[in-house]
Amino acid sequence: MNDEWVRRERSFRGISKRLAIQYLETLGAEQVSEGRVEADDWAADLSAQTVGVGPSVSLTQIDFVFEGDPDVLDPLIERFAQKAMRAGG
Repeated sequence: MNDEWVRRERSFRGISKRLAIQYLETLGAEQVSEGRVEADDWAADLSAQTVGVGPSVSLTQIDFVFEGDPDVLDPLIERFAQKAMRAGG
């Protein structure tokens, strides 16, 4: 991590890890390992878990740790969030 980079943690439910990686790739990243994507001025680590949202319903939650140039990272996370929000239909 570059010393000038910042770190942002976010979680999204109802999206698969595979689809999240595809969305990040459309935003300029390249998958470098199973749970990591990197671009020139940002990177993200992803992990998946199942969370309960009621007595009989569970969803996949993808937890992200974004790192990058703050001028690039905050707008990027917002663009990703817009894509991820539409994923559930």
